[in-house]
Amino acid sequence: MAKDFLKHIKDRFGEGNYAGDEYGGAGGRDGSGLPTGEPGNFMFATGIECSYPTIDNGKTRRDLLAECGHYERWKEDLALVKDMGLKVLRYGLPYYSIHLGPGKYDWEFADQVMAEMQRLEITPILDLLHFGLPDWIGTFQNPELPVHFAEYAQAVARRYPWVRYYTPINEIFVTARMSAKDGIWNEQLRSDRAFVTAMKHIVAASIMANQQIAQARPDCIIVQSESAEYIHELRATPCARIKLENKLRFLSLDLLYARHPDADVLNYLYDNGMTRQEYDWFMAGEPPGYQVMGNDYYGRNERIILPNGEECTSMDVLGWYNITHEYYLRYRKPVMHTETNVFNAHDAPTWLWKQWVNILRMREEGIPVLGFTWYSLIDQVDWDIGLSQKIGKVNACGLYDLDRNPRKVSEAYRQLLQEYGQITIVPHGEMFQVTKQPATLKVEV
Repeated sequence: MAKDFLKHIKDRFGEGNYAGDEYGGAGGRDGSGLPTGEPGNFMFATGIECSYPTIDNGKTRRDLLAECGHYERWKEDLALVKDMGLKVLRYGLPYYSIHLGPGKYDWEFADQVMAEMQRLEITPILDLLHFGLPDWIGTFQNPELPVHFAEYAQAVARRYPWVRYYTPINEIFVTARMSAKDGIWNEQLRSDRAFVTAMKHIVAASIMANQQIAQARPDCIIVQSESAEYIHELRATPCARIKLENKLRFLSLDLLYARHPDADVLNYLYDNGMTRQEYDWFMAGEPPGYQVMGNDYYGRNERIILPNGEECTSMDVLGWYNITHEYYLRYRKPVMHTETNVFNAHDAPTWLWKQWVNILRMREEGIPVLGFTWYSLIDQVDWDIGLSQKIGKVNACGLYDLDRNPRKVSEAYRQLLQEYGQITIVPHGEMFQVTKQPATLKVEV
């Protein structure tokens, strides 16, 4: 069944080059056309934590919008974003509860929140799928996922035509790994074949959603938030498995951006169920719209493997700059720092400034960095254990706690905004701002 996802796409949308600009294309795949000149257009952002995977073999839904009180306090939360002076918000609509079935939607909550965001003049980067699926779709092993999700994306784009920025699927690599390789979420499988199956379904869903968004917004900007990771292996002779894992971290973006992976990764895909036809489909071309590479970085993204095989968190050995620079050289996309935090509230202000130093260094290299995100606005719950159990432990990583009282990092962020709030995406970009020329003067002789 899993090998038939291309058939489902073709049955629904017909023949065509779905992965390229030819189908619903908007052009701009190199990022040209992004705003560069207006002072203050660097996108300082936060986000509302909105994960909703299932655990306990599908019996328990982790909905962080509910567990962090957002459904009751959404208006207050949006007001906090405005009060912080932030113009951009990474926001995830709860896909699992909105998409009730093919062609069936419940827009009540989404309409209220989106209207308030528009009223407050907050620019959303709209996150359409964040680690979970509606019960009727099942898991990421379902080959029909790309078709159903593309229809949902089309419905969202048509309902909110004023939205330009989208993250179709948040952290594709993490979604596939946690669901199908680590056995923690959703299908809770632990195999390379299940991981490859989930990966191809999720990337295809993102591409198809991107195509549908571009039909409604040809000038759409797609901010693909993905985890920036690295494993440090402290052995004199590196093992093949770790070498492969350090390449697999690129897999979602390789498939999404039509970049051929290394031969050993390609063999891994073929050995675990990807067909040549499917691979050729992914390599047909990039999705339409302006593509932005969002890199999420937490200290726990870097891991150290000790000589005895034990694993520990390295906490900022390479850091966002070095890891993201590697991703940038691979894909040559405009960059955004799309997520960061620490669980210790005392350490959070220092971590904020360290991330900002990384961004300034990247800008000094001449690499276009479009924005920075402290994730999230409000404290989270159980993310120290990856939502694997419903314990209810509060992670003190928000700009505000769950009672909506400010944490120290919120003051640090305000200070950062006061100092850097008027910078442009491209340094000295105000020189390139296009303005109307004055009317031709009549010269008296």
